[in-house]
Amino acid sequence: MANDEKTLEHTSDQDIAVDREFTGGDKTQSEPQSEEYVNPLDEGSVASVGDQDFDPEMAEWKDKYTRLVAEFDNYKKRTSREKLEILTAGGEDVVRSLLEVLDDMDRALEAIEGADDLEAVKQGILLIDNKLRGKLKSRGLAEIEAVGNELDTDLHEAVARIEATEDAHKGRIIDVVQKGYRMGERIIRHAKVVVGH
Repeated sequence: MANDEKTLEHTSDQDIAVDREFTGGDKTQSEPQSEEYVNPLDEGSVASVGDQDFDPEMAEWKDKYTRLVAEFDNYKKRTSREKLEILTAGGEDVVRSLLEVLDDMDRALEAIEGADDLEAVKQGILLIDNKLRGKLKSRGLAEIEAVGNELDTDLHEAVARIEATEDAHKGRIIDVVQKGYRMGERIIRHAKVVVGH
């Protein structure tokens, strides 16, 4: 019985020592005297291995990363704003160039009301049409050629097929239902066409 009590006392002393070691109660027995442990993830801590100090290097990389993220965010905002300004300015420029045509159309509509000479009205409308087409052409707009050409699905959209009266018209575009346009190399609208078979 006395031996059991001694074993219990001895076990209790060991438990207390182990408990102190893990809870940080008495650190003199569990940690070496020469190096102090500091958690490198703690704010403001300096993790050191031997004589090398890594905190300034980490701070420098963190600063570089923060600046890079801020610069990239500013770049994204600036480019988005510039794209919007370019689109707005481009649209405004086209509309401004068409205002002259709109003025001519207003004058033509006024002239039609009291006009007796149909030929003069026709010539006036043709002049306005030519002016409008000239303005759009100067902006890079071009009509897609269709009649007589073979069907090209990159340029044309076949909306109907009719029997060709001549062999030369088979597989070729006979009529255009709606004109197609391109802006440089970019297709703005496909030509809607009738193809012979």
